[in-house]
Amino acid sequence: MPPATMFALRLRLEMLARRSRQLAVSPTIRLNPSLNRPLSHRFISTYSAADQDSSLPPRPSFLRRAASVFAIGLIFTTLGVAMATAPAMPTLNSLLNPPTDEETLTMFTPETDHEREVEDYINNHPLTQAMRTKDGFYESRPHLKIPHSYRHYNLTGGTLMGPGRVVVPPVTFAEKGGKSLVSISYLGEELCGHPGIVHGGLLATMLDEGLARCCFAALPYKVGLTANLNINYRSPAPAGSYVVLKATTTKVEGRKAWVEGRIEALVGEGETPTVLAEATALFVSPKQAGMMMNVYPTT
Repeated sequence: MPPATMFALRLRLEMLARRSRQLAVSPTIRLNPSLNRPLSHRFISTYSAADQDSSLPPRPSFLRRAASVFAIGLIFTTLGVAMATAPAMPTLNSLLNPPTDEETLTMFTPETDHEREVEDYINNHPLTQAMRTKDGFYESRPHLKIPHSYRHYNLTGGTLMGPGRVVVPPVTFAEKGGKSLVSISYLGEELCGHPGIVHGGLLATMLDEGLARCCFAALPYKVGLTANLNINYRSPAPAGSYVVLKATTTKVEGRKAWVEGRIEALVGEGETPTVLAEATALFVSPKQAGMMMNVYPTT
């Protein structure tokens, strides 16, 4: 190899060795300045501000928002009222749709031996059997038309009903057209004024209710209020005995009806009953009776 060529090759090798030593002693890495920028500055959106605003859903108007709030409030208010009134619905339904006369005859079930004894005696008594064969009369237990949840607010259908008092619901036979009525009851030992004697106020209550029920069918809207009640007590009524109330409508004029009746001891066939109390009464159908019928039907 010529000397000049060897010299050039050697010079080239020395230059490469010097460069490699520089890189080993102070290595330098140059970063792209754009990498040090925040992430939001590294990318450029190709959408204009107008395009970005149009991609968002429009904000509802004030009226629409107010209507939505009102609708939600109305829904929750309705649910609250429904939950609050739910317990009263059965009572209201019973008032507006009372059971029929036939249905009341199956609504009472005796629970004690005494109740079964009284129930059997009334059902098998000759008077009961005779009344069931009479044309124009329908049998019922009127007090059982009162809703069960409302009976403890009612005197004759709740407070006076039960063991030691009126042991079983009275059995009633009413003549069509409000002409007459017969009702059979048992009066217990807890209804006394004097010991062993039924309180005269109870007999008055029975006469007031029984005579009124007798004439209801003859009055407009089938309802009447007591305007006058006269009672004559004839004989003490012994506690723990069966009695029968008999009533007859004597006259009807428009909204007025006159009724007379009595309570007597329930005796066997062929025996003469003892009259315990007699009464005459005047009942008047109120002018607002139509509205009352919508609230509390009597038939």
